Amino acid sequence: MFPGAAADRADADYAIVGAPLDASTTFQPGTRFGPRQIRHFATSFEDYDHHTGQHFSALAVHDHGDVGPGSDAAEYLDFLSGVVADYADAGTVPLVVGGEHTASVAPVRALDPDVFVCLDAHLDLREAYAGDPLSHATVTRHALDHVDEAVVLGARAGCEAEWERAEAGDVTVVPPGAVSSWEPDFGGRDVYLSVDVDAADPGYAPGTGTLEPFGLDPATMHGVVRSVAPHSVGFDVVEVNDRDDGQAATLAAKLLRAFVYAHADA
Repeated sequence: MFPGAAADRADADYAIVGAPLDASTTFQPGTRFGPRQIRHFATSFEDYDHHTGQHFSALAVHDHGDVGPGSDAAEYLDFLSGVVADYADAGTVPLVVGGEHTASVAPVRALDPDVFVCLDAHLDLREAYAGDPLSHATVTRHALDHVDEAVVLGARAGCEAEWERAEAGDVTVVPPGAVSSWEPDFGGRDVYLSVDVDAADPGYAPGTGTLEPFGLDPATMHGVVRSVAPHSVGFDVVEVNDRDDGQAATLAAKLLRAFVYAHADA
């Protein structure tokens, strides 16, 4: 169980759903261990948030446990989407922890937001990668099947076709150096916030599948999460694996808690 997430399902305002999908990781596998790592490295955190004066354990967070994947990624996304939809229908905000970034497709389908905001080193606008249309490198493209706009914060890598696709009016790319000064302006639209931990510079979070230098510092990511959370109908943090000493999982867990604090405070 995620520390402090002790609310019963029926009473929950937030629900943590583990999504240990590890089907298309292309360099360093291990995202199947992401949810476990995130829960474990949250153990040492203080319960109190001095920014909002709240205690995490008092914010009615429920831990659903993990939705274990089978051998078919498409079927898994359908099932995970149903789990998320059940929580949303009950008025509970879903918090998905992964797991490869493909898992984000499920909550976006279930929640049908207007805007997809993603902290990510990669554009993820491919039609397919290595012949797989459900690769972790296709997530933003899939999100655009459901949203009006995608905002990718911290992107610094993509193939030529992805950068060309990013020039369209429904995609906004904010490079790493501009993220700290970026301010959300959604005009009352519903937002889904996704955090790919590889948005962080690998010096801060080496435990991820596809490392990309010249990335964001944790304080910048923290500021983005807190600023976007009040507009959000759901959240995920993904691409954490077990190939470091807990740096990536610790950052992911802290950002999840930051989302809950800022969302509840709003």
